[in-house]
Amino acid sequence: MAAFFGLSKSSNVLLNNVSALRGIRTCAFQTVPGYTEFSSKKVRNVFTDFFKEKYGHRLVPSSPVKPRGDPSLLFVNAGMNQFKPIFLGTADPRSEMTQYRRVVNSQKCVRAGGKHNDLEDVGRDVYHHTFFEMLGNWSFGDYFKEEACLMAWELLTQVYRIPQDRLYVTYFGGDSALGLKSDEESREIWLSMGIESDHVLPFGLKDNFWEMGETGPCGPCTEIHYDHVGGRNAAALVNRDSPEVVEIWNLVFMQYNREADGRLRTLPQHNVDTGMGLERLVTILQGKRSNYDTDLFTPILRAIQESSKGPVYRGLVGEADVGNVDMAYRVLADHIRTLSVCIADGVYPGMSGAELVLRRILRRAVRFSTEVLQAPPGFLAGLVPTVAHILGDAYPELNRETNRIMDIITDNEVAFLSSLKQGRRVIDRTLQKMEDSRVFPVGVAWSLHRNLGFPLDLLGLMLEEKGVAMDTEGLDKLAMENARHKAQTQQSELGSCVELDVHTLAELQRRGVPTTQDSPKYAYRLGEGGKYVFSPCQSTVLALYCDRSLVTEVEEGRRCAVILNQTCFYAEQGGQAHDQGYFIREGQQDVLFPVENVQTAGGYVLHEVTLAETLRLGDQVQLFVDVPQRLACMVKHTATHILNFALRQVLGDGVEQRGSHVAADRLRFDFSFQGTLIIKQLQDIEQTIKDIIQRNENVYTEEVPLKLAKKIQGLRVMDEALAADWRD
Repeated sequence: MAAFFGLSKSSNVLLNNVSALRGIRTCAFQTVPGYTEFSSKKVRNVFTDFFKEKYGHRLVPSSPVKPRGDPSLLFVNAGMNQFKPIFLGTADPRSEMTQYRRVVNSQKCVRAGGKHNDLEDVGRDVYHHTFFEMLGNWSFGDYFKEEACLMAWELLTQVYRIPQDRLYVTYFGGDSALGLKSDEESREIWLSMGIESDHVLPFGLKDNFWEMGETGPCGPCTEIHYDHVGGRNAAALVNRDSPEVVEIWNLVFMQYNREADGRLRTLPQHNVDTGMGLERLVTILQGKRSNYDTDLFTPILRAIQESSKGPVYRGLVGEADVGNVDMAYRVLADHIRTLSVCIADGVYPGMSGAELVLRRILRRAVRFSTEVLQAPPGFLAGLVPTVAHILGDAYPELNRETNRIMDIITDNEVAFLSSLKQGRRVIDRTLQKMEDSRVFPVGVAWSLHRNLGFPLDLLGLMLEEKGVAMDTEGLDKLAMENARHKAQTQQSELGSCVELDVHTLAELQRRGVPTTQDSPKYAYRLGEGGKYVFSPCQSTVLALYCDRSLVTEVEEGRRCAVILNQTCFYAEQGGQAHDQGYFIREGQQDVLFPVENVQTAGGYVLHEVTLAETLRLGDQVQLFVDVPQRLACMVKHTATHILNFALRQVLGDGVEQRGSHVAADRLRFDFSFQGTLIIKQLQDIEQTIKDIIQRNENVYTEEVPLKLAKKIQGLRVMDEALAADWRD
């Protein structure tokens, strides 16, 4: 990529016309004729209808690409992400999610940043993407291997009519080092369906054993591959990174749990998780060899060509793609889809986490459009209506948010081009001060990159033209330090060290331990003098969890999780911090057990405690919340609602809450709004809040079904893994 990012005259012209970008609307959506039999829309609908109508699956909407309650992910990168609470057994038993048995959907996914990162590969070939759609069907304790294989084969060969002789199936061939046997069951299922034995192939752990992470549910998988050429035996090309033979569908059979010590234990409930990339399937059904030649991309490519006045896209790669023009087309077509979907879901370009990744995607797109295609100002945002036209039926938020998406892209394009201009001035001044040194100061380079977002490869090219070297070793060191700091910060934000695994949750249920009754957390009243009164809660110790095991007693000084029959403590959930406080054992008023953390898992409330004395099953305890801390959270919680109301009063119904966090010392409120807040609006919002507070009105709460709560205008999206009733 670095080879073509020089300092062209056209770039300088664009930098001087930054102001022309604002407010521009270009390029109405483009349509493409043909593809009447299997348009991408039909392919998607046929998949979901097949499982819904014929095999009784529940159609579940795609979750947003911004993960809810999962700090381990920057973006949703697989169809199974939203169902992790089921796989891990942590979904509240009262929630809608625990009723799922058979599910089908098309999930929006982004793979850029983190473990799964396709960003730098996008554009270099004809199949990598940062945004893609994952078609999937799931079984949660319902059907297993045989039914999953039969359904997949029927859909591919009888409904989509893909020739059977072009399909190859892989299965897990075992791993003697880990003591894992070959998945002969899957092999026999495929053979019994009439598939030739030389089309059923064994592979090892890397290709055919799926794991959620270092620990957690896992199991063998069987994959279906397609030969684009046909009329031959292509078994030797399966799993060899050949563009001629590609994987299209992965069927994962979750039957084990990877323990912390590396051992595999059989899961109490077997699940099926399948995933098939829509883009790759459409490529096959439309008779193409490149995803970019399908109707998911060709309208965008035509819009790019018409708006940039560049040459027609030819699909060239590598050395044949002179000037990287076709690479630029692919980068822009992919990145504008990712930008549109992410912004519609409330992920905006920013300075950390997913927002930082999205900023890099946007800036990469801007550079390709300006440096390679020499596109006019406002070009990138002008592609958004085409994306909305292609994907809007499946994901209506793209149609609703089109103008907002365009504004945000334009504003960030303006900011980036301005940063490039400012960065060049900093570079010129630094070079003048360097005197005899031929190595550019690493601190300045890092500041340009980290604070202004100045691309390091572009900086390297500029310095090379001046005969100055860049301190790559020093930059690598700073990048490592920055990554280490981020990792430490993320670890500190993860909170509790107590997590119940799926086996422990199953064991609690087998023992008949009831889930925790937590309604006493709302058992407070307004007493004399207008002060809230919180009554202590009498409870019984039902379970003790220590060193990843359920035990009957825990000795003094040990840290453990205590499960009680009922609690008045608020667990961390719904964006609000957990309560603090303590409990005492009946008859021992002078021994306090401080509660340091409160979490939930599978309907059980876990009180994390470092014991002042030995605690045993059956002990009677009395719980006391830290009243000032709870009151502080209550104030911030109410303030969050007031702020939401004030924003909507001043800015209009276009305000959408995207998230919030309530703690004793602060609140954070995330929202989306088309446009930039001006000082007058901020002042009006502040005054509205003050007026409401001064009226000192009563605060009312009501518990309503989650389905009803989702319909409340302006309320943030809520998690189906939470209880079926919502109180606010």
